[in-house]
Amino acid sequence: MLGRIFTVGGYTLLSRVTGFARDIMLAAILGAGPLADAFFVALRLPNHFRAIFAEGAFNAAFVPAYAHVHGERGEVAAKLFSDRIFTLLFASQVVLLVLALAFMPQAMTLLAPGFTDDPEQRKLAIELTRITFPYLLLITLVTLYGGMLNVMHRFASAAAAPIFLNLSMMATLALAAFFPTAGHAAAWGVLISGFLQYILLAGDAKVHGILPKFTSLKLDEDVRGFFRALGPATLGSMGTQVALFADTIIATFLAAGALSALYYADRLNQLPIGVIGIAIGTVLLPEMSRRITAGDDEGAIASQRRAFDFTLLFSIPFVAAFMVVPDVIMRAMFARGAFSKADAAAAGATLAAYAVGLIPFVLIRSAVATFYARKDTATPVKAALTGVAVNVALKVALVGSLAQIGLALATAVGAWVNLLLVVLFATRRKFFVFDRAVVGSLTKFVAAGVILAAALWLTSRWATTALAGMTSLRDEAALGILIVAGAVVYGASVLLLFGRRWLVRLVRP
Repeated sequence: MLGRIFTVGGYTLLSRVTGFARDIMLAAILGAGPLADAFFVALRLPNHFRAIFAEGAFNAAFVPAYAHVHGERGEVAAKLFSDRIFTLLFASQVVLLVLALAFMPQAMTLLAPGFTDDPEQRKLAIELTRITFPYLLLITLVTLYGGMLNVMHRFASAAAAPIFLNLSMMATLALAAFFPTAGHAAAWGVLISGFLQYILLAGDAKVHGILPKFTSLKLDEDVRGFFRALGPATLGSMGTQVALFADTIIATFLAAGALSALYYADRLNQLPIGVIGIAIGTVLLPEMSRRITAGDDEGAIASQRRAFDFTLLFSIPFVAAFMVVPDVIMRAMFARGAFSKADAAAAGATLAAYAVGLIPFVLIRSAVATFYARKDTATPVKAALTGVAVNVALKVALVGSLAQIGLALATAVGAWVNLLLVVLFATRRKFFVFDRAVVGSLTKFVAAGVILAAALWLTSRWATTALAGMTSLRDEAALGILIVAGAVVYGASVLLLFGRRWLVRLVRP
């Protein structure tokens, strides 16, 4: 399992690195003003639907079902099942695309009501969203192919596909002079990347003989079981996206740049979520599904606990850095061109608020795997919707005093509610054992995080004085020093608290 985690994590890391390069170009060219806000709405809308229908609900319902059919009845039955799901998925996405393109002005009124006061910005957001929205159809099919390949223990192409989004957007941004605006260039980059990702995943699926085909629709027991799981999973994914929709809606009423601050803060916050949380969760779900199908419940629980330890080990440094030195990180990453130091300060404060909930952000994918692997998509919904209710209530309460920082903080608190409820439900059903070993491990991780945070704070204060004479690349140099010092301190503290034997068992159980 570890090798597959590193495969997914490695490609995801490369995706995030190229994503940062893309975001540096976006920040320099678009800045954090009205044009940037219009583009980020255009980017968020198909991504919200993607999270609901593709990577969220669909993946949670399809992967365990496909793994079960493949493991119980073989390749022929699995191929028929995937063909029927592909046909239904393609048809539903075409209908959604047609409706979205036809009613985009009405959708924009609902999702970005703050743009109503600026007709030009609203018109631009509608135009850009019509360009980006077909991306949803393509990426939904990419998710289907990726889920099938993951069950076959083929993780590389699905993990590498998002790299095309970054490269495509960078290419079109470099040619921005040939488009009406830089926002149009970025939007076309999104759509082009959808075709490139589709070609990659469809090609890999075809090579391995699992590329789905159109077939007659028949609601057999496998398909009905899939839809029974899909319904609750959709509600759960929709609940999370409602909270994100709320961010977009509320932020359109805030001062110009609020949406951009949320975007850039979220981009950095997504680095550990993608590289660690999603990578581990992606590998864990088919692994637990396989073990549970074979009757190895203890092995499934052991795999999940190991995934938790692995996730926390690599997540704690991000939590400490994002909470203690977010301003340094933002200035070093994005403060150039049209993106000012004031923009970086606003995005840094937003990043610190997101960091409050980073642990549940990275753990939730692995936490819900124990339910999804058992084809129980209903239980996580209860936790997700409760978290969303807390999230939205806090957004309303905090946005007046904290602006976009309040939105991020509300998201963080809601994530904690979601995770704690999932763990509680799993413990009650004996899917997870919360014993002394778990408590001891959590205590040590907290201690390592506190030590690291103190070291980063002290190093930052020293670097401010030591680098005061630099006229250029000062923030970049400070960030480099913080990374080196943090790595040394965190590595030493983990070795001291956990011991070498624990690290060896984690890597080679």
